[in-house]
Amino acid sequence: MLELSILGFLAEEPLHGYELKERITALSGHVRPVSDGALYPAINRLVAAGRLDERAEDGAGAARRRMLSLTEAGRADLLERLRHPKQADITDQARFNTVLAFLRHLPDPAEQAAVLGRRLDFLLTPASFFYRDGEPVRAEEAGDLFRQGMLRVARATGRAEREWLREAIAVLTQPSRSRR
Repeated sequence: MLELSILGFLAEEPLHGYELKERITALSGHVRPVSDGALYPAINRLVAAGRLDERAEDGAGAARRRMLSLTEAGRADLLERLRHPKQADITDQARFNTVLAFLRHLPDPAEQAAVLGRRLDFLLTPASFFYRDGEPVRAEEAGDLFRQGMLRVARATGRAEREWLREAIAVLTQPSRSRR
């Protein structure tokens, strides 16, 4: 997801490493902060692969800063990652949010709708955090105040997300409707 975030933010505008790190951290939140030890090796891999261009630019002080921009190969890589996210990018909420953050870069609404459809299909599959005798445990059956809370919040969140996904897919698949 780090490389997708790098490519996605640089598709919007060239950035220097610190600005890029700040945007990725804001997107991923406090639970998954990005470290320099992860970010800069990922940037170096993308530069070596021809996905990013870098140039040195004068900074506000005496130090020069590393400006990064997306190449055409980088844009093609971004679009491919968005067209065909890995299954874990669909099933993990935080990873899916990263896909959502950049899905607008896919120019074809049908491709956007297909990605959303994969997430909707996943959310329509019965699941639970807890199982009893191989069956999902419903909130009302959890027998524990805290597990009931987890299950109730997950149910409400899932309901809201499924509703939004259906609405978004309808917008994307009806060319006569304007997009919001």
